[in-house]
Amino acid sequence: MADADPRIDRTTSVAMAEPQPVKAPRAWRKTALLVSVPLIIIAIAAYFWLTAGRFVSTDNAYVQQDRVSVSSDVGGRIVAVAVRENQPVKAGDLLFRIDPAPYRIALEQANAAIATARVQVDTLATDSGGAAADIASAKADIALAQATYDRQATLMKQGFTTRASFDAAAQQVAAGKARLATANAAAAKARAQVGSGTGNSGVPAAVQAAMAQRDKALLDLQRTSAYAPVAGTVTQSTRLQVGQMMVSGLPAVSIVASNRTWVEANFKETDLDRMRVGQPAEVSFDAYSGLKLKGHVQSIGAGTGSEFSVLPAQNATGNWVKVTQRVPVRVAIDDASPRPLIAGLSAKIEVDVRDHGQR
Repeated sequence: MADADPRIDRTTSVAMAEPQPVKAPRAWRKTALLVSVPLIIIAIAAYFWLTAGRFVSTDNAYVQQDRVSVSSDVGGRIVAVAVRENQPVKAGDLLFRIDPAPYRIALEQANAAIATARVQVDTLATDSGGAAADIASAKADIALAQATYDRQATLMKQGFTTRASFDAAAQQVAAGKARLATANAAAAKARAQVGSGTGNSGVPAAVQAAMAQRDKALLDLQRTSAYAPVAGTVTQSTRLQVGQMMVSGLPAVSIVASNRTWVEANFKETDLDRMRVGQPAEVSFDAYSGLKLKGHVQSIGAGTGSEFSVLPAQNATGNWVKVTQRVPVRVAIDDASPRPLIAGLSAKIEVDVRDHGQR
């Protein structure tokens, strides 16, 4: 073994010490990469080319809800408050109550006025009967005075009476006719006062007037309690404080209606060329990431926002700069939202303008 060729050992050890060559990457990976990148670019370009002009969108949009201002129909002091800020209410729920005592007294006074009117009517009916008796008496006096006058006239022709007696008989006839006219007028007045009111109701006018006052007093008493006209959320309820005086007609609290929600989107005037009522739309919200609701274009505004501003632009001054105007478009929400839609939330609207159908 010691006599072995040392060159053979060195060759073998060098060959074993040489590093193995690294395998080259497969050719198909390079080919796939070279082919896929252009295909992706072409697909993206094709998508934008196919969808170009299909949608118009704006992020100048806000959630809108009907706001109902509730005021008191009668004035008075608040004695009870049944709601608080941001409390949900249903239509017909009690909001607040005004002191009913003055209106209850007014109702009692109206009932007393009805009783008084009935007594007056009965008195007038009695007077009407007395007037009829006066008419009969006046007619009898006229008949007697006429007979006396006729006798005096005959005697006057024969010369058996004086001119004074004849004139006295004529005066008695005239006086009787005057009393008859007075009795007839009194009877007509009594009949008119006892007569029925408007609409041939059969109720005397005085009683009908008192009943109208009673109805008003009863209505005022009922209006001391204010109820929610719609379902929604109570807001601006700071004016509802027990002990505070409420003025009739002054807004006391507001209710944001929960069943009527839409989005008011302000589109550029250049976007309205192909926009039509009824086109489908998609609504997304800044507050709720990932929430998208379906809707449709409900109406397009009759004027731009600048036209309805407090100080509209006057382009005839000579300092005219053309500015792209925005037109308010109402978008109705068709889907039920899983999250509460709060009035004033920022939204983004995307309208598919390919559909020109009317709803």
